[in-house]
Amino acid sequence: MNAIPSLFDSHCHLDFPAFDGWRDTALAEARAAGVTEILVPGVTAEHWERVERLCASDPRLYPALGLHPCFLSEHRPEHLEQLATRLAAGTARAVGEIGLDYFIDNADRDQQQFYLEAQLDLAARHDLPVLLHVRKAHDQMLKALRRAKLRRAGIVHAFSGSEQQAQQYIELGFKLGFGGAISYDRATKLRRLASALPLDALVLETDAPDMPLAGWRDEPNRPQRVRDTFDVLCALRAEPPGEIARRTTANVHRLLAI
Repeated sequence: MNAIPSLFDSHCHLDFPAFDGWRDTALAEARAAGVTEILVPGVTAEHWERVERLCASDPRLYPALGLHPCFLSEHRPEHLEQLATRLAAGTARAVGEIGLDYFIDNADRDQQQFYLEAQLDLAARHDLPVLLHVRKAHDQMLKALRRAKLRRAGIVHAFSGSEQQAQQYIELGFKLGFGGAISYDRATKLRRLASALPLDALVLETDAPDMPLAGWRDEPNRPQRVRDTFDVLCALRAEPPGEIARRTTANVHRLLAI
């Protein structure tokens, strides 16, 4: 394996039960692959303490806290007050994972919008970036972001929109997360975007234990696979691998102010 600058997994659910019993192994494998830093998003109020405790145990793990649209039935308005209290404590590096998911059948879009806007407001008040989950709702998300006017923007996790939507996010200061999806030959639109968008707008991610890469669909995804995603990105782009590694990692560092 060629020596490269460190890589940053900007989206890994390392607290999920899928990692129970082998979490330390997953971290060791990641670091052996050059993946030295990981951003761990919380998705429900129940997850927050676990995320914070996990990240407190290792200085190279960074916590984010949020209420995910796919877990809408678990959220309560009082969780927003609890989130505000935790954000005020100053340990969270971002608000997330939050967003809009119109891919879900019978999704309560009004409730999704309520929690999104409330959390964008919290991010603005606490001057934090956001980690966005967006499926089939990019135009609606862009409208919400223009209203929110976040100073520190954030990351559009697992970006799946059009080139025009990508440019609109970039104009708002957002980074776009690319993960295992670009490893599939059939993902022609996404691979084209990964090859053509400005490198300063890209970050690497796994979404582990979900979104496995081509060739590993029968096992949980893991943070070490950022190295494989990096290899795919290098094959798609013209810049030298070292530059791609340095700049995608630096993009996350600047966003999180670390």
